[in-house]
Amino acid sequence: MQKSNFQTEIEGRQTDLFVLQNQQGMKVGITNYGGRIVSWLAPDKNGEYDDIVLGFDSIDGYLNANEVYFGALIGRYGNRIQKGQFSLNGETYSLATNNGQNHLHGGPGGFHNVVWDASQLDDQHLVLTYFSEDGEEGYPGNLSVKVKYTLTPQNELKIDYTATTDSPTPINLTNHAFFNLGGAASGTINEHELTIYGSKYTPVDSTLIPTGEMTAVEGTPFDFTSSKAIGEDLSADNTQLEYGQGYDHNFILDKEQPGKLTQAAKVTDPASGRTMEVFTTEPGIQFYGGNFLDGSDTGKEGQPYTHRTAFCLETQHFPDSPNHPDFPSTVLNPGEIYHSLSIYKFSTE
Repeated sequence: MQKSNFQTEIEGRQTDLFVLQNQQGMKVGITNYGGRIVSWLAPDKNGEYDDIVLGFDSIDGYLNANEVYFGALIGRYGNRIQKGQFSLNGETYSLATNNGQNHLHGGPGGFHNVVWDASQLDDQHLVLTYFSEDGEEGYPGNLSVKVKYTLTPQNELKIDYTATTDSPTPINLTNHAFFNLGGAASGTINEHELTIYGSKYTPVDSTLIPTGEMTAVEGTPFDFTSSKAIGEDLSADNTQLEYGQGYDHNFILDKEQPGKLTQAAKVTDPASGRTMEVFTTEPGIQFYGGNFLDGSDTGKEGQPYTHRTAFCLETQHFPDSPNHPDFPSTVLNPGEIYHSLSIYKFSTE
């Protein structure tokens, strides 16, 4: 990754590439354009390093991509809001509908599409900040956001999100890295073995909006409570899999207390031995199996990103929570501090 390939100006703001590295040899490249993780070098069981996230070699690749979320910070609201509308304190707000009839990932001008202020503290720490003005993408309140990335000696990337507002607003921040633990150009992820520490999930309608149910995964293709290959049940006759064209669903994590940092998922690539564990304070995690990758984007090493060659594990509150009073609240009020911590830890087996 060449820093010069990420240095340009977007709407009067300077973009750049920042590299975190530890003494163990792991390197993570992040651009302040959308807070994107653009590369992640991790060792396999033989000590060989490969880039395990999909993306591009330059800022131009991201500006011209068909898949606009590769590696990006997502906000103000990760995931979908039904018909781009919600009510808060008696007032109805209208958002962009950029995913069929629904609002997705903060809208077309969401946090993935803005240039963040960046401060690299040292080789292990990067801080990004952004001020989202009242009314941006239709959301109420001036929102001040800080995201801190820390690469530890234990081969963990910690992503620590905080935010404050001057008016009540929904907020649901996450990162949208597309992973392939065999390497970004290594083909299907269907043989990766996945565990999700959640015994329930939120079923969706045909537009991928939660129905409001919280359904047990037991006896369904959504049961990842014991490790199994991602592709094992993809051919099952299941309406939910039809709606998502595979997995694109929110899993409710098993937590003894809300907000506690607990393990959410574990993924292993049997071929390379690379293992990723995900920990989060969030109540849910969206598992997406790369169903909508169609080869229209050519990424690093000149490889097209085709069907199911990556997966995403997006730590989050539940989709469409502003329209579901029974879901954990995503409303941030003045005087409160939004805080979310997620950790991606790598090892080999």
